[in-house]
Amino acid sequence: MHHTEELFIIHYAEVGLKGKNRVFFEKRLAHNIKLALRDTGYTEVRRLHDRILVQLGPRAQLAEIKKRLCRVMGIAHFELACRTENHIAAIKETALQQTQGIEFETLKVETKRSDKTFPLTSPEISAEVGAYLIQETGARADMRHPELRCWIEITQNAAYIYTEKLQGLGGLPVGVSGKVLVLLSGGIDSPVAAWRMIKRGAKAVFIHFYSYPYTDKASLEKVMELTHILAESNYRSAVYLVPFAALQQAIVTGTPAPFRVLLYRRMMTRIAQRVATLVDAEALVTGESLAQVASQTLTNLRAIEAIAEIPILRPLIGDDKAEIVEKAQQIGTFEVSTLPHQDCCSLFVPKHPATRASLADLEKAEENLDIAALVEMAMDGLEKQIVTFSYFGHSLRRIENAV
Repeated sequence: MHHTEELFIIHYAEVGLKGKNRVFFEKRLAHNIKLALRDTGYTEVRRLHDRILVQLGPRAQLAEIKKRLCRVMGIAHFELACRTENHIAAIKETALQQTQGIEFETLKVETKRSDKTFPLTSPEISAEVGAYLIQETGARADMRHPELRCWIEITQNAAYIYTEKLQGLGGLPVGVSGKVLVLLSGGIDSPVAAWRMIKRGAKAVFIHFYSYPYTDKASLEKVMELTHILAESNYRSAVYLVPFAALQQAIVTGTPAPFRVLLYRRMMTRIAQRVATLVDAEALVTGESLAQVASQTLTNLRAIEAIAEIPILRPLIGDDKAEIVEKAQQIGTFEVSTLPHQDCCSLFVPKHPATRASLADLEKAEENLDIAALVEMAMDGLEKQIVTFSYFGHSLRRIENAV
């Protein structure tokens, strides 16, 4: 009887293109896989030359591991494979075992052989194993549209056999691209913007402005729930909560109505920059999409950005609403985002907001405000929460006073 064991083989796409930095990317991916697979019964995550292996314990939860690997940024595809000795009799027997419990009438065997000392070539291995499977199962060969594909990989000390390739998310491992501070509103767009940046390898920290007691606490609860969903890819996540009601009051009483929303946004940007410095984030991220609402015309985006000293990234700038909604549904944030809440930006909004506010207009409107004092007031009320993703049950939250 030949020795076999099940394990997951993980392949990455973009990570493999990183040249001298490749090891850094691979290590981060392996680290993130360990974080994602906590409590699932895996025993080891091992890096090989161009893949990562996940060894399994006797009580490993295969379905749960598959589900979680589907959410890890940086994985191109992965397989649950059976490892056996690299000689043809063991390969044939294991391939037959792998086909059990699957209904199929046609099949194809595909072989990759990195160990060139193996006595048969890849086409010869495929032909021999294919013939054996046909003989044992009564199926027939179909090279174009087989109902079952059996993949064989021959390495120097083992052969890996599998019948299913599972698609990963792609992207880069979280944490390889620095840190960003995401302005999370509770709406549909900002969680999608966050997810896009996380997929490009950025570690996300979140900031949320709330107007309690003018609004209910629903926006706070939603933001915590959204952070919990995003923590599935972003892992341990910090959320900074900023009381914004008093600042809005000052803007409403001291500035012309058409500019209010833009002045809110400029004030949020100033505060977010301070928090970015606090957490070492290199850019701010917003869910703005060009011309979706009055404050998001090119002129207005520029007027908001004029006071920013660090980049503001807008991953959704060229997307339309339907595309953003589709992505929100795909990543699991849409239902929470569409729960009713009073957004602080929709508070005290004028009937006719300015769509083309010049910088001079806004600077003049801000003359009556003590901007430095308002920013300090917001920073004094800053509160930090940590959301740790928990697959079994709900998010684990810890409230800390901000530094």
